Amino acid sequence: MALNKKSVDDFNAKGRRVLVRCDFNVPLKNGEITDETRIVAALPTIQKLMNDGAKVILCSHLGKVKEGPNEKESLAPVAKRLSEKLGKEVVFVSDYNVTGQAATDAVAAMKEGDVVLLQNTRFRGKEETKPGDAGEAFAKELADLADDYVCDAFGSAHRAHASVAVVTKYISEKGGTNAVGYLMQKEINFLGNAVENPVRPFVAILGGAKVADKLNVIDNLLEKADTLIIGGGMAFTFLKAKGFEIGKSLVDDEKVDYCKEMMAKAEKLGKKLLLPVDTGVAASFPDPIDAPIDVTYVDSDKIPADQEGLDIGPKTQALFADAVKSAKTVVWNGPMGVFENPTLAKGTIAVAKALAETDATTIIGGGDSAAACNQLGFADKMSHISTGGGASLEFLEGKELPGVYAADDK
Repeated sequence: MALNKKSVDDFNAKGRRVLVRCDFNVPLKNGEITDETRIVAALPTIQKLMNDGAKVILCSHLGKVKEGPNEKESLAPVAKRLSEKLGKEVVFVSDYNVTGQAATDAVAAMKEGDVVLLQNTRFRGKEETKPGDAGEAFAKELADLADDYVCDAFGSAHRAHASVAVVTKYISEKGGTNAVGYLMQKEINFLGNAVENPVRPFVAILGGAKVADKLNVIDNLLEKADTLIIGGGMAFTFLKAKGFEIGKSLVDDEKVDYCKEMMAKAEKLGKKLLLPVDTGVAASFPDPIDAPIDVTYVDSDKIPADQEGLDIGPKTQALFADAVKSAKTVVWNGPMGVFENPTLAKGTIAVAKALAETDATTIIGGGDSAAACNQLGFADKMSHISTGGGASLEFLEGKELPGVYAADDK
């Protein structure tokens, strides 16, 4: 995995038109932004380029845009919030064509330090196509607006989209620089180095519902980590592979043999693979998800046939916390139970607390584990919380991410 990429500190942007791919995929309610985390995360890169005297052209997707271009998924609210944060008007190009005459005119009128935000890239409908497809034309039009390109959208870095990876080809053709922003650099430093070059002991914690989502991650991390901890819904397929009764718990019967292979692999490599030793069980899944629920704790090999495992138990919490104590690097992806329910959040809270109290470098791999850390109030105690769910998983699999790979090497 090539991780030595040019960043915004490695080229002179003064007087140059710099296209920055951000992740402004923010939650909106009645046209108002309900969580501005992603906007705040993009500010250091934007401010650096402004201070250097660049003409900063921002682009991003927002939402899935299933019904074609529409005002509900316009980036107009983002332009407004950005203007407030930067203390300077961000010129918004509302044209649904994204790169049409309105964009060309707005860029032509820019002075050094100015900022323009283009409309939602997915309004073009070609954003998500594979390279070599109609996305090529869109990528070229984006590149025509700029001299250099900066990718700062880690949450989209695992997709070879027009505005993420394909645009770099056309920037290179005109002799421009393709770099990563500060947010991307931080993700590469933490996630990339944790997997490629960790300070040991290295403990990886995987949770979440399905084994199938994490097949390659389990495989890759078994080779890289010293200890692999498995909790959440995916643990029950491993417990079944050990021959345990798991009652009505979530299970992926097609992956039982795979789990047996992984346990054998851990033994062969001399790695610790820790599974829950006790489980919080209930008669059924809570409905609604945060409803009060009666939970009892049983040993993981004694789950009653009419009960469903929904969280790790106190003995497992202590076991997992103990494994983290001596670690120097910890990566965590996926909750330990149904953390949205106060009664079933205990396992996830215990793991978050153990990470908060260790001196290790602690890296939270996006998605539900990031949400859990934020909701449970542990976010400021972690070394790094990834901004990309799917992207961080693919990084942990050892895959090359198109958005990272496409940047110029130093």
